[in-house]
Amino acid sequence: MIDCSVWWATPLPNESRYLDLLDPLERGRHEAYRNEIDKRRFLTGRTLAKTLAAERLGRVPGSIEFDATCADCGKPHGPPRVPGASLALSISHSGDRIGVALTDGIPVGLDVETANRRAEDSLIEYALNATEFAALKDLPQEERARTFFTYWTRKEALMKATGRGLKIPLHSITLSGPGEPARLVASADGALDPARTRLADLDPGDGYRAAVAVLAEDEIKVTEHWWSPES
Repeated sequence: MIDCSVWWATPLPNESRYLDLLDPLERGRHEAYRNEIDKRRFLTGRTLAKTLAAERLGRVPGSIEFDATCADCGKPHGPPRVPGASLALSISHSGDRIGVALTDGIPVGLDVETANRRAEDSLIEYALNATEFAALKDLPQEERARTFFTYWTRKEALMKATGRGLKIPLHSITLSGPGEPARLVASADGALDPARTRLADLDPGDGYRAAVAVLAEDEIKVTEHWWSPES
């Protein structure tokens, strides 16, 4: 059994006690965001991830330095890693939800999305293959949106776990249908094998959908927690 912990937080303020945890590259990314809320989401993700990594490794958050180098382009937007540590992390945020998933080095991907908005037909066609689309077509509009974002977060979590992102065509994977436990049913891409892939739906609160993916043969035990800087 593989333990996977997921922690949720709401956006922190842009204050020096959190900003001081960012390294120069992270500060550059933080400053590149134009909107204040986007800065806060990025800051919260890094603060939460460094706090959790420090607790796991017996260190202090200020000593944690991430390597987020993308394996394909070399830019610092890949999944955060602590060099030399047996620890895997994935960060995701949407609206007022920021999440971090952790395992003991097993590839993990986390995605959260606001699900109280309309699911546009163009997005549905882009993300879902014919088998999955058939499960949506006769649903009422509100339920159709909720179901779509369940599919979407599961697929995004899988993409993140592989580290390849949208280089894997979304139509190349087929997921279990609405009302079924999250599962990768089939994949035409070698980076994802249903026998070595585990999925779980999460509960980030009303108005959100979220999922976590772990690339492993063993079953996973997922625990969810809420974090605040005072906890």
